[in-house]
Amino acid sequence: MEQLSAGQKLDEAFENMNKEKSLSFEFSLDTDTASLMALDDSSDSEPGEEMPDEAARLLRDAKISVTVQSRKPFGESGEKDFDRMAMKISGRDGKLAEYRVIGDQVYFRSDLAKFGKAMGTPVPTAADLPPEAGALKKVLEGEWVKADMKEIERLAAEGDDGPGSEPSPEATLDAATQKKLVKAMREVVGREVKLKTAGGEDGTERITATAPFRTLATELVDELRPLAKKLPPGTELPTAKELKDAPNAKVRADITLKNEELKEVRIDLAKLAENTKVKKFGLVIRMTEGTKPTAPAGATELDLEELMGGMMGGMGMGMGGPAGTAGGE
Repeated sequence: MEQLSAGQKLDEAFENMNKEKSLSFEFSLDTDTASLMALDDSSDSEPGEEMPDEAARLLRDAKISVTVQSRKPFGESGEKDFDRMAMKISGRDGKLAEYRVIGDQVYFRSDLAKFGKAMGTPVPTAADLPPEAGALKKVLEGEWVKADMKEIERLAAEGDDGPGSEPSPEATLDAATQKKLVKAMREVVGREVKLKTAGGEDGTERITATAPFRTLATELVDELRPLAKKLPPGTELPTAKELKDAPNAKVRADITLKNEELKEVRIDLAKLAENTKVKKFGLVIRMTEGTKPTAPAGATELDLEELMGGMMGGMGMGMGGPAGTAGGE
């Protein structure tokens, strides 16, 4: 009865989300520097490629804020209905990067100096670039730049198939297939995930969900595998061998609902590291009060072909001489 009651409350929360046209949420890690360094030690990094302390602190403090907006309620939306999106990456010292999609326009700005410092790889300044670098200087200065999504797709297609190629039609799941997939995945979750409830104050409900990671991942991937060709480009499902090697420790998620709305999910992933030095490692997702994604004023238009040429020119200058000379080559 408790499992059924908790499942119904989660269903109601997600049904309420399906009625919305705008959604904002924030990702962050619930971890510490020591655990991140221990995870890096487990990854068999080559000598000299270990995670810098600055990078560990950046990951520990980073927050990724996302807002998506659709012309229709999410429950009725197809891919083409999502017309606005904004993403912001922030650290302890402020904003690190922002990305927005408004219709066919993509906007971006980033503090590359902070990223370079954190990763131990200093980046050049705008003053270091030759005049032909053009708008690339704006990128290095952290200013807003913009580009046309269709132009990005065209250049990507040319890179894959040669000049004059048209972008390949994107893989999509039709509405009927999506519903069938969601139903199958909900059945897997209902079968493998154990739920417990704990009441709270002022309309707050707390639900704890636990499941063996390998079993849950294997069954979910098995439901996705027949649809692999229809998944977005770049989506690679893990192989059966990779899933067999995955840890089967139980993963726990603490879910907070308030007035039948999803407010927060905390997922404890420390056991998946299979490293006793990883004491604290979790993912936190919080629902937030987002703002409508808008086009930033004063963004510089990027000529992508010119930008690529400028980058090649900048690389040539950095190799000991102008592009075309022996040093540049």
